[in-house]
Amino acid sequence: MDRSRFVGLALFAFGLVFVSFIVRGTTRLFASYELAVALSAPILFAAAALLAGLVVLAALDATGIRRLE
Repeated sequence: MDRSRFVGLALFAFGLVFVSFIVRGTTRLFASYELAVALSAPILFAAAALLAGLVVLAALDATGIRRLE
């Protein structure tokens, strides 16, 4: 993976976090809090998983085990 793809994925992950909050807020206008959380949680978990994977890749790059190109 090259560095520009890494940065793009990081920006995408932060965008997913933003979308999660937008979904939760707009759903809350029309439905219950529990439904809003249920709809936004998968998006937030996907963003968290992507960020965790990127942290692992960054740690591997920092230690020299697997370089980002």
